[in-house]
Amino acid sequence: MIRTSLSRSLIGAICIAWAAESPGQEPNKPAVKKPTAKKLAEPTPVWTDANDPELPIDYKFQGEYGSEPLGAQVIALGNGQFQAVVLEGGLPGAGWNGADKSLMQGSVQDDRVQFEPAIGARTYLAQAPEQFSATKEFPPHGQRKLTGSIDANGYMTINTATGEKWTMARVTRASPTLGAKPPQGAIVLFDGSNTDEWIGGRLDTKTGWLNTDGKDIKSQRKFNNYTIHLEFMLPFRPDARGQARGNSGFYQVHHYEVQVLDSFGLEGLNNECGGIYTKAAPKVNMCFPPLTWQTYDIDFTNAVVEDGQKVKNARITARHNGIVIHDNLEIDGPTGGSRKEPEGTPGPLLLQGHGNPLQYRNVWIVERN
Repeated sequence: MIRTSLSRSLIGAICIAWAAESPGQEPNKPAVKKPTAKKLAEPTPVWTDANDPELPIDYKFQGEYGSEPLGAQVIALGNGQFQAVVLEGGLPGAGWNGADKSLMQGSVQDDRVQFEPAIGARTYLAQAPEQFSATKEFPPHGQRKLTGSIDANGYMTINTATGEKWTMARVTRASPTLGAKPPQGAIVLFDGSNTDEWIGGRLDTKTGWLNTDGKDIKSQRKFNNYTIHLEFMLPFRPDARGQARGNSGFYQVHHYEVQVLDSFGLEGLNNECGGIYTKAAPKVNMCFPPLTWQTYDIDFTNAVVEDGQKVKNARITARHNGIVIHDNLEIDGPTGGSRKEPEGTPGPLLLQGHGNPLQYRNVWIVERN
């Protein structure tokens, strides 16, 4: 059954009782049919409510486990199938050595998930779970022959071929800037009370969140140089792959897209979450699991034009869930789906719908000279 729960109360901080812790159409992106208020006419199920009683069992087991010396990100692939990405040193942004990964393939068996080493011919983001790889290179650098399981209480056990064993709890990380208050002088673009600052978008009066309902949302005001805070929640689409999995985008001055996508556990490419679309990959993939609130904190400096010629490119420093993913990055030109006005001119912010039900909250901006 396809669920959106778009009109139901959502919970921002996901806590699972059994766990140890609680309008730019871009090129090369597949078109997705427009949703209605109740049901998405899409080929795969979509959930937007972490408390939806009809969430599949996949949701119970997907997520992050452990810390040092190992971390694991368990990706739901639909129909009780999973891939676990085991990271040496810990989770991304929290100990991972940045190089070594091992992949395990898993499936639900009774009330637990059993994992075996991922083997066979596999390609990045293949639709079939038995062909799916969360890494572009397969086997990935550092691959070890690991087996494991996740029990009904939310503990993951990993075993090596040499007899080592780790038991890790499921963890739910929260961005250190989640709920950040606007400083003095900030312009509050969305605080849950109204959508006056936006063209498009739907205010869910029960949750106080801004919903795309699959359609673009554009700011009424235009901006040039600024610091901005924004919080977003990705839908849960375990059967989808790649650009079909919770696709949106956060456009700076409607020229430069910071990708919004369910890229949890993946490589972190320039067309995945945190990427400057087609331009630059994030330094680390900090995407949290779907149905978890995430943050972007961005310092943006617009391009400079003199006598009709661009003399400076736009620059961006971006933090995803508190971790720097772009550090004063120079952007050499607009990304797909941008407005037609020339670079260096003030422009609106755009929250892309792209046929996916994204939810946003706590958006504020501080303008700079």
